[in-house]
Amino acid sequence: MKKLLFVLIASYFFTGCNKNSSNINHTPVAVKDDITLEEIWGGEFSTDRMNALNSMNGDFYSLLNYNDETQSSTVDKYSYETLEKVSTLIDGKHLKGLKTFDSYSFNNDETKLILGTDFKKVYRHSFKGTYYMYDIASEKLSLIDKDIQVPTFSPDSKKVAYAKNNNIFIKDLTTSQITQVTKDGKTNNIINGTTDWVYEEEFAFVRAFEWSPDSKHMAFLRFDESNVREFSMGVTGNELYPTEHVFKYPKAGEDNAKVSLHIYNLSNKNAKKVGLGNYEYIARIKWSNDNAILFATTLNRHQNDLKLHAVNALRTSSNIILHETDKAYVDIHDNLTFLDDNSFIWTSERDGFNHIYHYDGSGKLINQITKGNWEVTNYYGYNKEKKAIYYQSVENGSINRGVYSIGLDGNNKKLLSNSEGTNTAAFSKNLNYFINTHSSSTTPPEYTLYNAEGNKLKDIKNNQALKDKLTDYKISPKEFSTIRINGYDLNMWMIKPADFNENKKYPLLMFQYSGPGSQQVANRWNGTNDYWHQMLAQQGIIVVCVDGRGTGLKGRDFKKLTYKELGKLEVEDQIAAAKKLGERDYINENNIGIWGWSYGGFMSTNCILKGNDVFSTAIAVAPVTSWRFYDTVYTERYMQTPQENASGYDENSPINYADKLEGNYLLVHGTGDDNVHAQNSMRMINALVKANKQFDLAIYPDRAHGIYKGQNTRLHLYKKMTDFVTKNLKNNTKKEVKIKG
Repeated sequence: MKKLLFVLIASYFFTGCNKNSSNINHTPVAVKDDITLEEIWGGEFSTDRMNALNSMNGDFYSLLNYNDETQSSTVDKYSYETLEKVSTLIDGKHLKGLKTFDSYSFNNDETKLILGTDFKKVYRHSFKGTYYMYDIASEKLSLIDKDIQVPTFSPDSKKVAYAKNNNIFIKDLTTSQITQVTKDGKTNNIINGTTDWVYEEEFAFVRAFEWSPDSKHMAFLRFDESNVREFSMGVTGNELYPTEHVFKYPKAGEDNAKVSLHIYNLSNKNAKKVGLGNYEYIARIKWSNDNAILFATTLNRHQNDLKLHAVNALRTSSNIILHETDKAYVDIHDNLTFLDDNSFIWTSERDGFNHIYHYDGSGKLINQITKGNWEVTNYYGYNKEKKAIYYQSVENGSINRGVYSIGLDGNNKKLLSNSEGTNTAAFSKNLNYFINTHSSSTTPPEYTLYNAEGNKLKDIKNNQALKDKLTDYKISPKEFSTIRINGYDLNMWMIKPADFNENKKYPLLMFQYSGPGSQQVANRWNGTNDYWHQMLAQQGIIVVCVDGRGTGLKGRDFKKLTYKELGKLEVEDQIAAAKKLGERDYINENNIGIWGWSYGGFMSTNCILKGNDVFSTAIAVAPVTSWRFYDTVYTERYMQTPQENASGYDENSPINYADKLEGNYLLVHGTGDDNVHAQNSMRMINALVKANKQFDLAIYPDRAHGIYKGQNTRLHLYKKMTDFVTKNLKNNTKKEVKIKG
């Protein structure tokens, strides 16, 4: 380090000077700064982002702000057209006992709000809190209840439903009377109205109840977890004796919660169970425009047989409207949208790529709206006034994402955003405006206001200060290309040192995630990991990312190549890519490393074992080491059950190849990881010890999957990884020729 510092100081004084020249150039040459970990994790390169806005009725949106002067929360109303504040709807300084709050939501006519505070974590994405109802006209604040989840106004704004102690309650806002809808809720046994751990994590929703449009019925899910096995995690904490966190977690091949659909009639206060035939999961429920018709999406356990049911709330009967099957699996989405005539919009991979379809109310296909060998990546909505659908896709190349409009009949398609980079739209509720967030590998997020025709109205934020700041640093361009591997042109990016010399040989570090449908090679601003990769590049390391088989946005068939064999083809692709890159004159084939987090840690571990003649170094953060340890919904979607596919699980588990470790391996895990349990790393450790293989280890007590909680945690982790990479890649001066086999 001292030698490096001397070289840097010397460069300031002697750059451009030559004693043997009679024409000495005295013009100072700007010396670029090195990126440091302290700057990365100290927020020096943070982007200026917009607060999450809530679209309102008409051409307005609202923001939750904090007034530093009064130290109070406010909810402010803004105009989309001008982006100027129209009014302050709530100011916490006037609220007795609630000066600050952390969340808010409106009723339908935006005359009342639910305000939330005192949040306590339940699972990764859920929490309990204390909630209040605020009436804008009367300026009256009233307590709804404490330690509750997902309070939601009825469509007629007369009631609020919420979950508490695994039961559902309804509070009448006029009389303050509380009705308990369910009474059998019990921790780690019965859940009503919210989801269990695996639904929350893998089907991505927490609130499991829905009001009917006329507020006369409520549909809800009931989870019977009694047969689901418990998982316990030790909590180190700060007390003399550690405690345990115990929760229900269904691992692959084990029992799931038994989930049932019920409809509660508010007039007679009765709840009836709805029969949906044979299924394993109820992945979505949503009311149609018909007050009496609810739609429910079910899946079988393999998740390759999807049924969309129309449920009659008055008779609690159902019939199948749409049926999709796949040889591998069918993805779940939130794109079901009902039109005034009760026809509906749906997205599907049925033609090989994810596209938008229009069906009539009986489930008969009217037309396929989007077509082509590209993927729709987001559906934003349907504007009935303009008869236009708005969506995001990769039709300008799989590493780019653009925002488009198209007619309901599939005509008049128009690009509304930039053609290059990643564009994401936040539309107004009436779909007349959208705020576009654009970024690329060289451009931090830019926020711009557009109208629905794609006309740019106003620049909002452009992060110019960050762009200017980065010109003072050694930043290398991220070079996008493809690499031909195992018969496929795989997307790739590469970061070279700023002073790259093609006549030198550089160590190589590969980064990847590789999970099904994922994408790491994208033309977007990636933030902290990219800064770290730039930091490694300035130290003389080339960093590369390759999206192998099984990753997303190249069609159904490419994504599902890894079905039933997670960790086989993806690992083969990373090994083959490393070998091919090692053939380049400027890469040291004997000095190639790989790293990844979560699924990427599973991959990097497998790569250094199965590719021990290629990779000299690997880092695995929070890795899965056997899919037998992971949850049912995610794992079985891609692998079926261990009972059906034992070889798929075991032949691709790095635990079973620990004896192949030849290089340098760093294993990192947080003991509070309720997603990828530390059990994965503990079993890997046991296998490595049994095989008498040395390795490096970093355990972070009580940290969850992201390993970030607590002062300096991320800084400490990345310092550990930087030292490991520097020692074993950059400063590796060992054998020139690696022994094969």
